[in-house]
Amino acid sequence: MLNMAVPWWELVFRGVVVYLFLLALLRITGKRQVGQLAPFDLVLLLVLANAVQNSMNAGDNSLIGGLITAATLIGLNFLVSLVTHRNKTLEAIIEGRPQVLVHNGKLFEDVMAKAQLTHHELNAALRRSGCTSVAEVHSAILENNGAISVVAMKDSKDEKAS
Repeated sequence: MLNMAVPWWELVFRGVVVYLFLLALLRITGKRQVGQLAPFDLVLLLVLANAVQNSMNAGDNSLIGGLITAATLIGLNFLVSLVTHRNKTLEAIIEGRPQVLVHNGKLFEDVMAKAQLTHHELNAALRRSGCTSVAEVHSAILENNGAISVVAMKDSKDEKAS
């Protein structure tokens, strides 16, 4: 239980390599929140976790080895959070930037395609914001966390009333 099969520094090194690899891989694959994951996305994350487990622990199933690996991953996550908070260039690289999907009723298909966002997903976000079509949208922005923010156009009736 307490005897480790590999040195502690190897567990730390393996954890760092796997964490950075997955961070880069998941950053490349797109912007989605956990609540927006399709069933196949969730299955992928679960299988991915299982696939990288052995590369992190090098066959070491000791309690201390697991604690070292967990501490390494949590420490890296804290460090990445700290660095992205202090350095806006790294924040843009790691977390991405918001992307304009709709502006003044005009849909940007190229941005939708690059973000791998379907019309169904966009239309669902528009409906949640009370818009029934793209023509009613002043702006729709794909935030860096995967959420879609929608601002409806001001209705001419609303402007006259105020």
